[in-house]
Amino acid sequence: MKVVKELIDEQREYKVKVEKLACGATVIDTGLETLGGYLAGIKLTEICLGGLAKCWLTYQVYEKLELPAIVVVTDHPAISLLGCQLAGWMVKVGDFFAPSSGPARALALKPKKIFEKIGYKDDYSEAVIVMETTKRPTDEVAKKVAEECKVSPQNLYIILTTTASMAGSVQVSGRVVETGLYRLEYLGLDPNKVIFASGLAPIMPPHPDVGVSTAREEDALLYGGVGCYLIDEEDSKLMEYVVKAPATAWPDYGKTSYEALKAVNFDWSKLDPSFFTIGKFMVTSRRSGNTYMGGKVEPEILRRSLTL
Repeated sequence: MKVVKELIDEQREYKVKVEKLACGATVIDTGLETLGGYLAGIKLTEICLGGLAKCWLTYQVYEKLELPAIVVVTDHPAISLLGCQLAGWMVKVGDFFAPSSGPARALALKPKKIFEKIGYKDDYSEAVIVMETTKRPTDEVAKKVAEECKVSPQNLYIILTTTASMAGSVQVSGRVVETGLYRLEYLGLDPNKVIFASGLAPIMPPHPDVGVSTAREEDALLYGGVGCYLIDEEDSKLMEYVVKAPATAWPDYGKTSYEALKAVNFDWSKLDPSFFTIGKFMVTSRRSGNTYMGGKVEPEILRRSLTL
């Protein structure tokens, strides 16, 4: 809520738009009908992480390509990444649909199995949800979310983002550490064993075509994303993870995300699960102190992605 209030108080500076729905819910637009940029994207990412991580902008050289990049660090990986930032709540009311993130998930326990695994839930009078959408939510949407979170609509804050905006591109790249942990958890790692986590990913310029923009942002993670994790786990397991977790294990590695998505008619469910990961992992065992690396950054594919 500290970050949300900063956006509300300084909406002109962050180039966001704040409105109230008839039911009393507050809607903060960071890119649908306004020009939210890099700084709004940083705040958006911090909201997605529930205030349990820090993010900042830097610049990264990828051979002959220089791109802005986002750094993310968290001392609370399981809660901030899987319990908050993961787009695990598919909000659907009528013809409105939005993959949703943020601390509201820990109030509604969406999806429940994640919160059972990390052993966490929230109880609070205010709720903050981040929706990736191109449509504005209705009162019915707000009332449904508020009901699921057990708060009044007046205490609900809905943050809107789209991948076709600069703020949206920043927050997708800001999912680098979460995407890496999601892949590790898929491969069998107990997320509560991850003690500290950090990462970096390039920020791709947005494209007016949402499909192209989204694909570029996926390439930033697949071919430019790097995640570092300190894990309370045996070396043998970590050695296995750095082989199976990086994007190099994806059967279609080398294709741009746009090429891969076009091949399945943009049906994300038809993509191999190994698509949902990052380019490079560095994992350190807290038990032995040994570090293992797997995967790589691919500047050439990042360049190809930008010339779609």
